[in-house]
Amino acid sequence: MGTRPGPEIPTPLFGAPDRRRGLVVGVIIFLAATATRLWGLTRPTDHGTPVFDEKHYVPQGWQVLTGGNWIEDNPAYGLVVHPPVGKWLLAAGEAVFGYGPMGWRISSAIAGIAIVVMVYCAVRRMTRSTLIGAIAGVFAICDGVLFVQSRMGMLDIFQAVFVVAAFAALIADRDQVRARMHRVYVEGRIPDSDFGPRLGFRWYRFTAGVMLGLTCGTKWSGIYYVLFFTALALGFDVAARKAYHVARPWMGVLRRDLVPSALSLAVLPIVIYLATFIPWFNSETAVYRYQVGNQIGVGGPFGWVPGAWRSLWYYEAGILQFHAGLTNAAGNHHPWESKPWTWPMSLRPMLYAIENGPDQCGAGQCVRAQMLIGSPAMWWLAVPMLAWGLWRWVIRRDWRYAAVLTAYGAGFLPWFADIDRQMYFFYATVLAPFLVMGLALCCGDLLAAAARTARARPERHALAVLVVAIYVGLVVANFVWLWPILTGSPISPAQWHQQIWLPSWG
Repeated sequence: MGTRPGPEIPTPLFGAPDRRRGLVVGVIIFLAATATRLWGLTRPTDHGTPVFDEKHYVPQGWQVLTGGNWIEDNPAYGLVVHPPVGKWLLAAGEAVFGYGPMGWRISSAIAGIAIVVMVYCAVRRMTRSTLIGAIAGVFAICDGVLFVQSRMGMLDIFQAVFVVAAFAALIADRDQVRARMHRVYVEGRIPDSDFGPRLGFRWYRFTAGVMLGLTCGTKWSGIYYVLFFTALALGFDVAARKAYHVARPWMGVLRRDLVPSALSLAVLPIVIYLATFIPWFNSETAVYRYQVGNQIGVGGPFGWVPGAWRSLWYYEAGILQFHAGLTNAAGNHHPWESKPWTWPMSLRPMLYAIENGPDQCGAGQCVRAQMLIGSPAMWWLAVPMLAWGLWRWVIRRDWRYAAVLTAYGAGFLPWFADIDRQMYFFYATVLAPFLVMGLALCCGDLLAAAARTARARPERHALAVLVVAIYVGLVVANFVWLWPILTGSPISPAQWHQQIWLPSWG
């Protein structure tokens, strides 16, 4: 297809061009992720029972499965303070493998594998490079946070997989929109309206909305991604209309894109969130299902609202009150608590399980410990990556870093709004995919800068390739080194002390 003469427009390249190689590399990434996530998945346990916060969510998943209503309707199973989607996924694994470690964790492992593959696909699409996508995939495989959370019966990995899916869908939507804009430009129809063309139904944006709804249906903090990703999508739309010389791009977005984006990315997630409570509405015994006439009066200014909806509001308000009360000022302290300013560099990881003694090895003293810890080879570079990404975004107008930093910020910045609240490092699970994406983009920048001068300075290009190769090797070696404390494998006390690099890790 030829291009219409006129002002400069973007190169019509939408995604990496080497599809066959991309598929082969993707399969290799998938197999490596599967092998690492499934190996020894049934360990560790607490004498055959769940470890750490699995003790909350694993029994809730089982009760969802066996209670007959697909909803927790027995408060004795624990604090019912999160929406049901993550517990449905735990229940699905338990339905297949039973109430045991494999059943508790198989859904988490599948989610962890999916995250690795989607990170590879998203970065490959953003950079138009299978190589940089593969680097991102390797980083995701080797990150300690993503690895450990993929092997735990907890909710955070499910929130992360839905967030990454929404992000990948928005990146694909950006390409699809630009392909449509390019076709309109080539056909000479851009001047037909000052606002630019209507772009039709956008299935990728709709998919992102579904994923955001499931994110909120897993944990409430998903609402931040609804806000940040809606802003990101509108930013993509403004940039696309500007790139193809629409006369009034901002007004075009307001007239053409704002309402459809809001319906897909804001209204749809709310509808899906409420839909996840259909089993709750249908249950006779669900928690707080019938509060009108008990805890809630039948009259008042909201007496016209159906009792079921008023009961749901009471339930949700109780959840909010529970979380609001988990503050340090109220005396809620935990030995492994951490604040968000420690998360980017994984300065205060979490101990999930530990067993000591000669019986753990068969002979001699040994330690079996599992920690949630970000691989230092990556997490210790988080601040430089964020600084470089911010410069690329603000000064060089690099949309890739804008996307990655927006997603990272959605999982990081809101926690500073209530710093007195009890917080833990596993809240940073959703940061990990975007950290590895940002680091892969940095590697790509280094290779691209050297490639531009490869003919004049071949030694510079060779040095850049060597530096990136050494860094990728360092990330893999760091993962191998941490393997015993990521999996709870037996090591000697001396080896255990060698794994603790910082005082705050102990």
